[in-house]
Amino acid sequence: MRAFIFPGQGSQAVGMGRALAEASQVARALFEEVDDALGQNLARLMADGPIEELTLTENAQPAIMANALATLRVSGIAVDKADFVAGHSLGEYSALCAADTFDVATTARLLKLRGQAMQAAVPVGVGAMAALLGADLALAQEIAAAAAQGEVCTVANDNDPSQVVISGHRGAVERALDIAKEKGAKRAILLPVSAPFHCRLMQPAADAMEKALADAQVRPPVVPLYANVTAAAAEDPAEIRRLLVEQVTAMVRWRESVAAMAAAGVDHFVEFGGKVLGPMVKRIAPDARTTSVISMDDIEALVREM
Repeated sequence: MRAFIFPGQGSQAVGMGRALAEASQVARALFEEVDDALGQNLARLMADGPIEELTLTENAQPAIMANALATLRVSGIAVDKADFVAGHSLGEYSALCAADTFDVATTARLLKLRGQAMQAAVPVGVGAMAALLGADLALAQEIAAAAAQGEVCTVANDNDPSQVVISGHRGAVERALDIAKEKGAKRAILLPVSAPFHCRLMQPAADAMEKALADAQVRPPVVPLYANVTAAAAEDPAEIRRLLVEQVTAMVRWRESVAAMAAAGVDHFVEFGGKVLGPMVKRIAPDARTTSVISMDDIEALVREM
């Protein structure tokens, strides 16, 4: 069995999509569709930068989606060649677009709004995020609880057995760095992000997404989505709407999602448009095979295999 998986924020880089666009009319058409939906030249920003503008949440989120979907579209591989789809945080929207729950224009507009709403939810400098390396979920939860001291500090991403991300008020997250060392984490690193994602400080963004998703057409996915919030398969449009709203403030249960897909029989995970999720998958399901598809050579190799 096979799962198609899609990366989250942090996968952006100047030059992304350029080789695809030069090689394929299919990629150019998709990038044009995204540009038209957003009323901006996102494709040029992806290709040429500057990186500071590309990294802005409202640009990075639709850009990462566009690059991942272009990679899939150029391959010509139908999404029903997979048994499941899944994505990490914003990658969940890419997965749903791949599975025809949303069209490309709707996905781009939703992600643009999501990025704007997440950035606006908390003033710059008020929140922070940190990666705890060599810490599992239980230890990370213990560290976050000890650091909170009346502020928000909680697990944002349970990525794999040795990497958990916490999020919340800057003071609490900074306290967590010292507590993590005392409690035996290998490393604790502040992340270069502009807002504290996936914690309850993001509630204004969740409210904005609830309104936007209420107006969006949501179709049943062609193949089931393993959702971040539940680490379980979802197919009902109303449930998908609810889960996408919850996802803004909830923990991304990536470790559990991959483990559940592996338990369901998935033995091959194909990551479109990134190379971050594959190593996480290997740490969660060591016997599974992973394929990262980024370049035209990667696409051609995958097509030969499929």
